[in-house]
Amino acid sequence: MALVDELERVGALAAAHAGAGDAVSGIIAAEPTVGHRVYLCSFDDADGRRSWLAIRDDGTAVTSRVELREAVSIAALCEVAVDAAGGGELDVLITRLGQIREQEAPPGIEDAEEAARFLRNALGDPPQLASPARLDAIGAATRRLERELDSTASSPFVAALQSSQDAVAELVREIEAGYRLDLT
Repeated sequence: MALVDELERVGALAAAHAGAGDAVSGIIAAEPTVGHRVYLCSFDDADGRRSWLAIRDDGTAVTSRVELREAVSIAALCEVAVDAAGGGELDVLITRLGQIREQEAPPGIEDAEEAARFLRNALGDPPQLASPARLDAIGAATRRLERELDSTASSPFVAALQSSQDAVAELVREIEAGYRLDLT
């Protein structure tokens, strides 16, 4: 089943947990461990307040704090990785590399273009499943591009992931605080 179809199915499952005036406002698919999907569902009430519920692939609600944190953390890290990949403006970079190749033809430009296209392919189009494998694939493709652009520079991608730890922890706290069920 395609991820879009899964999200639609999960949206219907999540709607069963909505109260009067609530609407399912978003769903993020995560697979913190292979074969264990969790869908992070946000709900907005009539007053604009947001709450959360995580649903497993079988439709049962997550009540384990550890399980919830794993799903939120990998989803957040994958989002940071997508945003940071290629300096955050990958399509602009691909265009610029093409222009440099045509105008200046410096040695290695084709390798940099290939690495940028490889990263673009690794990112794919939304929606995507957040998983450690996806995070690794984005990281490897980004590092390849960074090396093609400047093999001696430190990795801005790694720096972005490292600096995101506080934001990831804050998101976990926010979701736990607005969680629709008691967590154990």
